[in-house]
Amino acid sequence: MKKKILAALTAGILTTGLMTGGVFAADTEVKGDENLKGEVYAFIAASLSNSMEEIQKDFNELYPNVTIYYSADSSGTLQTQIEEGARCDLFFSAADKQMDALTEEKLTKEDTVVDLLENKVVLIKPKDGETKVTGFENITDAENMALAGEDVPVGQYSREIFNNLGIMDDVNEMEINECKNVTDVLAAVSEGSNEVGVVYATDAASVADKVEIIAEAPADSLQTPVLYPVGLIEDKEASEDDTKAAEAFLDYVESDAAIKVFEDYGFTAYKAEDSTDSEDSISK
Repeated sequence: MKKKILAALTAGILTTGLMTGGVFAADTEVKGDENLKGEVYAFIAASLSNSMEEIQKDFNELYPNVTIYYSADSSGTLQTQIEEGARCDLFFSAADKQMDALTEEKLTKEDTVVDLLENKVVLIKPKDGETKVTGFENITDAENMALAGEDVPVGQYSREIFNNLGIMDDVNEMEINECKNVTDVLAAVSEGSNEVGVVYATDAASVADKVEIIAEAPADSLQTPVLYPVGLIEDKEASEDDTKAAEAFLDYVESDAAIKVFEDYGFTAYKAEDSTDSEDSISK
């Protein structure tokens, strides 16, 4: 069952080791606990990497004895790893599809999943790069394009946009560099390997010195918002301390302090009353 955000959200804490590979109460202050110990394995969508690094540092100040190990990749890849038994306590997805699948498989903890953030899909080009493309509608004027795969949320959103604009067949005729996640799309465009690419607005903002936003996705080209759900995962290897640490980390990620960090990186706090039920999400 998915919780809905009805008011301002609250933020939290995280100590990280980077691996390769209800209703919320408003204005809740996270006090922290130096006595809380434990390890938390957090799987996060690649587009959250920069914001979560900052949140990690803030969390560590409040919970110095909690260690958060996180793995950043495409939500589809992370979903598969969880299904295959990889240790995970918290999953922060870039779409509802992956989280909903895990919930249906009873791999998420009941009543912990919430649509927390909203993002935008944008078309980018290299900084000062030359292109005839002025928007999604004439994207096929580009000689080539970097595009995330169909198993990646931003890739799914991209294809929904193309389908709703009636240009999917033409896009399929293009020279496409299919990337494993949004980070790779961003790299391909920022390095000048591809003329244009489709990413999230937050990713484009993170390298504003290397890429330019050509346009946002047209208003009616996506049926639902680009939502980021977060929730706890059933971890059979977790100790009692680990479980408490994971709960503390989730509370912090949902806190006002963390939401402020996310907003600094271009995300928007999602409020359920502002949109239709997210369970009708594109990625279902």
